[in-house]
Amino acid sequence: MLTAADDFPIHQTPEPICYSGSDRNFYDRYWFNGFEPDGSLFFLIGMGVYPHLNVTDCGISIQVEGKQYNLRGSRILTDRMDMSIGPMRLEIPKPLWTLRFVVEEQDGIAADLTITGRAFPIEEPRFTRRVGKRGFLDYTRLTQNGHWSGWVSIDGRRIDLSPHAMGTRDRSWGIRPIGLSDPQPNVSEAPQGYFWQWTPLNFASKSLFFHIAAEPDGHVWNRRSVLCPDGAGPEAFLETEEGTLDTVLQPGTLWPESGTLTVDYGTGPYTVEFTPFHRMQMKGIGYFHPEWFHGRYHGVPLKVEREDFTVDDLDPMAMQNFHVQRLSQLTLTNPDGSQEKSVGVFEQAILGAYAPLGVTSGMDISRWDKE
Repeated sequence: MLTAADDFPIHQTPEPICYSGSDRNFYDRYWFNGFEPDGSLFFLIGMGVYPHLNVTDCGISIQVEGKQYNLRGSRILTDRMDMSIGPMRLEIPKPLWTLRFVVEEQDGIAADLTITGRAFPIEEPRFTRRVGKRGFLDYTRLTQNGHWSGWVSIDGRRIDLSPHAMGTRDRSWGIRPIGLSDPQPNVSEAPQGYFWQWTPLNFASKSLFFHIAAEPDGHVWNRRSVLCPDGAGPEAFLETEEGTLDTVLQPGTLWPESGTLTVDYGTGPYTVEFTPFHRMQMKGIGYFHPEWFHGRYHGVPLKVEREDFTVDDLDPMAMQNFHVQRLSQLTLTNPDGSQEKSVGVFEQAILGAYAPLGVTSGMDISRWDKE
């Protein structure tokens, strides 16, 4: 089956671009966040292509005054070069530097948002993970901090972004949980768990990234921290696969209440103190949402739907609410003792058990489409 992508010199196998190996869970995804430093506006954007499920979907989630306004869409995939779903579309004016997301008004939501990168994207280590003997994750991801411009509109109320609006975008592709999970449960004898923390941080003249993925017993299987000066390429990045993020959970939840990140790139420790003051629910753009989980076929050629919810009304122990981003006040102490203040994101998801934080669970994490 030929598509428009086949006219570009991007093939890596003898097959047409519409085929991506043989795993039904292959995906290709864009993700963004953006916020005002005072937390008055926070938004998420996501768009995914699932070639072997023949589905593409996207969503935007905007939080103002404690309420998340979500517009999500899904359609049958026709051509991977067509990055539009109903009223929403993604444009790439300058690959690896500038991307634009547009929502033509529907159900009271509209937007025109552009992110411009601060430095060349970083490439994170390849994520490869099994649950027992079953393949679960195998993907590559790039990440980039940036400055936002544009506006959003909710029920006729237009909000223009300030010159201080900032955020992050990532791109990932490979194999991860999408669509419906396998109906046969995983009979692994060991406790199951997926622990994830990510801190894409913007400071005055640099970005600092840290992430960790760990086993239920705390064994780290993927970790990286990178310091990126503005305007720089990989040759100027400082990188390490070490670093620690000491975390305290908010009582009665699986959400971070505070954290201290310590990273040494070989010139002395950088320390970041996190004080969260805002919570953004990742289910706004489909993560673990019982109906809008990524790659789900909705039974019609195109479906677009709005959903609103108040963040403080949510059950913290429902699986769909585990995955959060916490906007946080940051205090960075540099190796020379100087300090910088900023605002940044502390993302966390705990699925299943995680012994270092005292989390116990009998969850089968390969069943990702349950409530």
